[in-house]
Parts: sequence; structure tokens; C-alpha cells
Amino acid sequence: MPASQSAPLVLVDGSSYLYRAFHALPPLTNSKGESTGAVKGVISMIKRLMKDYPESPVAVVFDAKGKTFRDELFAEYKAQRPPMPDELREQVEPIHALVRALGLPLLCVDGVEADDVIGTLARQASAQGRAVIISTGDKDMAQLVDDNTTLVNTMTDTVMDRVGVEQKFGISPELIIDFLALMGDKVDNIPGVPGVGEKTALALLQGIGGLEALYANLDKIAGLSFRGAKSMAAKLEAERDKAFLSYELATIKTDVELEEAPGDLANGEPDREVLLEWYTRLEFKAWLDELLGEGEVVQSEAMETRYVTITAQSELDEWLARLSQAELFAFDTETTSLNYMEAEIVGLSFAVAAGEAAYVPLAHDYPGAPDQLDRIAVLEQMRPLLEDENRAKVGQNLKYDASVLANHGITLRGIRFDTMLESYVLDSVATRHDMDSLALKYLGHKTIHFEDIAGKGAKQLTFNQIPLEQAGPYAAEDADITLRLHQCLWPRLEAEGELARVFHDIEMPLVPVLSRIERQGAMLSRKLLQQQSGELGKRLQELEQEAHDLAGQPFNLGSPKQLGEILFEKLELPVIRKTPKGAPSTAEEVLVELALDYPLPKVLLEYRSLSKLKSTYTDKLPEMINPGTGRVHTSYHQAVAATGRLSSSDPNLQNIPIRTEEGRRVRQAFVAPEGYRIVAADYSQIELRIMAHLSGDEGLLGAFRDGLDVHRATAAEVFGMELAAVTAEQRRKAKAINFGLIYGMSAFGLGRQLHLGRNEAQEYIDRYFERYPGVQDYMDRTREQAHEKGYVETLFGRRLYLPEINARNKMRVQAAERTAINAPMQGSAADIIKKAMLAVDAWLREEGADARLIMQVHDELVLEVATEQVEAISARICELMSGAASLAVPLLVEAGVGANWDEAH
Repeated sequence: MPASQSAPLVLVDGSSYLYRAFHALPPLTNSKGESTGAVKGVISMIKRLMKDYPESPVAVVFDAKGKTFRDELFAEYKAQRPPMPDELREQVEPIHALVRALGLPLLCVDGVEADDVIGTLARQASAQGRAVIISTGDKDMAQLVDDNTTLVNTMTDTVMDRVGVEQKFGISPELIIDFLALMGDKVDNIPGVPGVGEKTALALLQGIGGLEALYANLDKIAGLSFRGAKSMAAKLEAERDKAFLSYELATIKTDVELEEAPGDLANGEPDREVLLEWYTRLEFKAWLDELLGEGEVVQSEAMETRYVTITAQSELDEWLARLSQAELFAFDTETTSLNYMEAEIVGLSFAVAAGEAAYVPLAHDYPGAPDQLDRIAVLEQMRPLLEDENRAKVGQNLKYDASVLANHGITLRGIRFDTMLESYVLDSVATRHDMDSLALKYLGHKTIHFEDIAGKGAKQLTFNQIPLEQAGPYAAEDADITLRLHQCLWPRLEAEGELARVFHDIEMPLVPVLSRIERQGAMLSRKLLQQQSGELGKRLQELEQEAHDLAGQPFNLGSPKQLGEILFEKLELPVIRKTPKGAPSTAEEVLVELALDYPLPKVLLEYRSLSKLKSTYTDKLPEMINPGTGRVHTSYHQAVAATGRLSSSDPNLQNIPIRTEEGRRVRQAFVAPEGYRIVAADYSQIELRIMAHLSGDEGLLGAFRDGLDVHRATAAEVFGMELAAVTAEQRRKAKAINFGLIYGMSAFGLGRQLHLGRNEAQEYIDRYFERYPGVQDYMDRTREQAHEKGYVETLFGRRLYLPEINARNKMRVQAAERTAINAPMQGSAADIIKKAMLAVDAWLREEGADARLIMQVHDELVLEVATEQVEAISARICELMSGAASLAVPLLVEAGVGANWDEAH
């Protein structure tokens, strides 16, 4: 990558960007807990410069270790700066390594700062008439600007030439040193002249000139028109030594002896192997993806492939024979849509060995498409294989493929492995679990992305429109990579016996169950939702007017900027928290706190809540009703939530509010068809019961075994009173303590929730642990295990890895410890509800009961049950759910019945 000598010389102030990236960007870590945010920030800026100045040499300059000549001039220079944080120090080596691997010159010179190296190179190049770009965020560098030298700040996307300096500072670049000498610099501990601020310094420099001119004309200062002019000459005279010391400290050296001259700086060729190693270690997926997609592909050695596209019956017969003899084959569908209810099969792909895969196109219909085998005929030939329980298959997210095949009347059986779930069970937080991410992480292979062959945006093609010469390799690769991933991941799972059991006993059997629930869907009343949407619209208008009245003016309730101006400038409400850019935050938790004392934030919270409910549910749900079934069909995701819980989307059934009247009205729209009732069976306080089991605390165990109201029992213990004397308010506080502690809540958090002082909240917590010492022991043991092993486990052996449990940052460690305490309870609850789903589904199918599962939400199963069978089926479901796990306390399940979901609670 040779650079042109006539192109601008680009000099990067690496030390400036190192700190700015660290403080400006959110903290990032890889799955091992290594800090990566500053690396990503600095290298992103360097890559941006390389792109903006493709012909230029880009030299990156960092401060060297040790003291500089300025420390000898002034012992207090930068003395107040704290030492480099450990989380930043550990990122210096990868940054240096990546700069070198990108082929860029990297300079660190002992005894001087990065500024001095940059200043020397800039002056030398400028003297030769060469353009210089200095990339920095440091204002001191403005002194280097001249007719050939320009500053660029990639973080703020600003450029500063000579005119720009004068516009920003009000003086020419030649006076910047004098400006800094007069004002001083708190960051670098340059003393300056006491009593001289920015306005005074500007008035002096604009009125008389630089430091030498000022001291030569002290008698003229009193005639200047700034406040304090009359006494300023005496101040300057008294602080003469300090002013000239500050001038020397602020001056960037431009005569450093360097081994390299500007003409010696040139970009070399990137070291792809080193970049690959670092991008993989730091888990920079996009850059790894980009690197693997450039030129000759650097990827794992065993990626030789033999892919075929089958368009003749003889070829299909040969592959059917191979599939019939294979112990396991990988299988994938290509379809017209991601919506499993609408998708139609365009083609099928298979792999029987690594590198050997085939694609059977069935419905490519673009102009000029070649003849293909008949879809119906091929699917019928495939049916025996696909429906054979004894023919083992592996796929990536096979639930989708099973649903699509069901659209064509085929029931996929023999689902043995799913690479998405293998990765998820192995380590839920190590990576995303889509095929592209897994191929990069585990195989070092960049797959053909769908966008590569279909395009992006509104003009993106559907798969049936993609030419076979592109579709064939893409589809065959999907099957091939799936098989390779299985061969990589399954041995790792097998080596961890408990994890293999979680995979085989819980996750894989759940795939067909979830597919059936999704396809069954839930019936919705469009009329009820539309009626509620209209009422919400009217209420939102009323709230908007109320907010305008309280503010004393109209404003956009959805604009954080306008809202901040109203709350914190006009109404002068206290600033609770600031955004990363320094503006007062208007986030929900801030409004919640302000709403305790002020009316406008309370109105805003109600407005936000109802607006979200309207846009997300009452407006959107009617549009999501499938015209063929009259139902909504959510998608359940097994490989998203770190703890093992299911999540859902399109629509998200987990987030429908239950504590508000408006949220319950949305649930009323989920109705039973004629002749059926909705049954909702819900675990009661399952996480607290798991806490009792895990901790073995006799107080908690006794409360649950005796069937007591555990929150009332906790209140009696914490407040030292008889059970019958506990008030509703005391029970509420005890409930907050019970749930707060299992989520790792601190005394500060509990106090804020209960509107108590921190000390009083701490007293409650201390009393709780005195009465329930087993809980304290459990928490201590769990923290210790987390630090020792790097993970915690559920009752069934599922692991949750904690990448930041041994981080250097104390706050991150504390957050990881809170997760460690809660994850075994939340994860165990997730495993239990999954086992309950398996048991209920199996029983319903064996009995041929007139009932079907239609939803799973948190700790609840929702079914449609024939009216005449409600009593018997509800009782049996409660038994099955209670028996899903054997704990030291009873697993209590409560079932409700109603004409709609809300009534069933």
C-alpha cells in the first residue's frame, strides 16, 4: 500500500485519541472479559483516516513511557493526573499491535511527548511545502496550524485551518502558545497567570499582542477595555516567571531529533495473519468479516468444497441414496419469506460430509430461469426421509424449517441437533448464535451473506428471484457450514456432560413443541383492540395538553432536547443524571424519581407508557392477524436471553403490561374461540422457591412448606412481630426486599424503591440476613464460585458465563456478581417452565385432549381448552407443571379460567 510523496502527510495523535475513545465510548469487553472499547475507538478513527486519505502515509504517534523534559522544567507538570486506568492500560498493547499490522508507521520517542514528535514532523513537512493533516482532539495542537498544516478531529468531524483557528479562539495560530501561557491548563497543570481567564487572555492578546509584547508594554494594559484592566499590569509583573514558565511548558517542540524524516514515512502492506489473530481475539466481528472478504480469503485450511446444484432426477436419486445411508445429514430450506406462516419452499440443501453439499432448486422463477424439478414431486420423494424419526438431521434453527415444511404438509422428524442451540448451550454469551457469527468464531470462515446475492433495502430480491449460479453455492454452503459447526461444537458439549444433557433433555425436544405453539397461534379480537386504540388516542391528546399547561407552553413531548429545556431550564427541576454528552438526562428512571415531587414528569411517564402501548400493541396487533388463521403467530427464540429464558417477537408477548388497567385490556383481546376457554397456569413465586431450595435456609423453607404467604412471613421476621399483625405496607416492603435481594439490589436501590434513607434500607437488609442466614451463605458461595470458575449453574447444569466477574473495574465486577446471584434462580425457572412445556405437550398429544398450548409468557402457560374439559385438564396441567422439578419446597401452580387471557388470571 505505497503512499504518494505528494499526498498530505497524516499524523495521528494516538495518545489523545486513546483517552478520548476510552472516556467517550461505552465500556466494551469480549467474552473473556478483556476491555476492547478504546481499541475499537482508536482503530476506527485510524481506519476512517486511511479511507479519507487513501494516498497518504498515516503515521500514528504515542507518548513513550517515562518522564519528559517538561517534568524537569516543572516538577508539578501533569502531577494531578490520575494514573492510567487498568482497563485502558491493557488496551495499549493491542492498539500498537493493530497499528503495526495495518502497515502504518508507529512512533514513540523517549523524553518528549507525542505532541512534540508530531510538531517536529509537521514543521519539517510544511517547510518543504507539503500539506500536513494532524488528527487530534487536543486544542494545544492549534499552535501548529499554518498555511500547509490543518487539524482534523474525527470524533467531532471538524476541520481547523488558519481561518478555523481564528474563528474558534479569536486569535491567530501564532498566539495560541501565549493564550495557553496566560490562561494556564488545568488538565496539564500548567499554572498560567492567576486571575487571567479566557476573556482576559483574549483581550490582552487582541489589544497588545503576545507575551513578549505584553511585558514590553505593561503601561498600555490599563487602557484596554476589559474588567480589571487597571490592576492587570501589576498581576503580570508579579507573575512574570510563572507566565514564561507556562509559555515554555505549553510550547510544542518542533526540533526533536528523530530517526525518521517526513519523506521516510510510508504505509506498508497490512499483515493479514496478525489482523486476523487480533480481530478474532478481540471479537471485532465486522472487521473480521471485512478482512475475510478481502482478496485471497484467509480462513481455516479444510474449506475445500464440492457443491452441486441438482436439476436432473438422476442426480436427485443419487443424493437420496446417500442421504438414506448417512448416519446424520445437514438440512436447510430456502424460502420466499422469513415469516414461517407465509414462507414457501424455493429449494432444499443437504450435506453428508464436510465440503460435500447439494442444492435442489424447486421454484426459482426469474426470467430465463432454467428448468427445475417439480416441487411437489421432490417433496413427496423427500417425505419418507424427512418424516423418519430414525433418520438423524442437523440444522441451524430447525424450528423455522420445520414450520415451513408444515406449510407443505410435511412433519419434520428426527431433529437430533441444532447448531444454534449447541452454541447457545455451550456458552450463551460468547457470541450471537446466527450462522454467520458462528462460522466466523468457530471455523474462521466468512460465509456468503444473503445480502451479497440478494442486495439490500427495498430492492432486495427474494430467493426465488436469485439466479441458480449464485443461489446454488449460497444454499449448499448453508448445509455444509451447519454440518461443520456441528462437528466442531458437539464434541465440546459432550465433554461437558451436564451441558449435553441440557441440550438433549431440554432444548432439542422443545423445538417441535415451540413450532406447534407458534403455528397454533392465539386468537385476537380486532374490534376490542381498535376500540382501545381510539380511547388511548383521546387520552394521549388530553395528557399532551396537560403537559403543555404544566410547562406553560407547547412543546414536543417526544423530543429529549425540548423536554430537557422545559424541565431543567424553564422549570429548573433538579438534574438527576446527565447523558454521555453532558446534557441533563430525560430517561425514564430519571422521570420516575422526579415524578415523586413534580407533576409534569408524572404526566410525561403516563404519556410515554400509553403511547408505547398504543403503537406496540393496540395499533400493531390487528395488523399482525394472519388472514388465513385469524390469529397472531409469535416467534419464540431459544437462543437470545443469556439465562435460558424464552423470548418472543412479532409480536413480543413477554412485554404486555399486567399491572396496569390498559395493559390488562390488551390481554382481554386474546380470546377463546367458541366452545373453548382460556386456561392460564402460572408458577407462584418460583424464583423465591428456587432461592429457598438453593440456599437451604430453614426460615424460607419452613414458610413455603407451611404454605405461608412468604412476603408476610418475611415481614414478620424482619420487623419482629406476629404474622397476623403485619400490615399491607410492611408486606409491600418485605416483598421488595425478597425480590430485590435475589436480583442483587443494594441498600441504595432498595431505599430508592421504598423511599427510605440508605441507612434504614441497610438495616432492613441486615435484619433480613440475620433472620435468613442461609440466603447470605448462598450469596457468598455463589460469588466465590463465580470468581473461581467464571460461571454459575442452574439446577439442571445450564451454565451462565460471566466474562466480567474478574475484571479490573470494580463496578463491572459488582454487576457480574449480581448476575451470578440471580442467574441460577432465573435460569432454573427457565429450565423448569421448559420441562413443564414438554410434559404438558406430551400429555395433550398422548391423551388426545381437546386442548392446545397457545402461549408461554414468563412463568405461565396459556392454553385453549374445550369448555367441558376445563376442570379435568386444568387439574392435570397443574400436576404436570408442579412435577417438572423436585425441590425442597412445593412448586405451587395456580390455574385460572376465562373467556380471555385477562379473565384467566
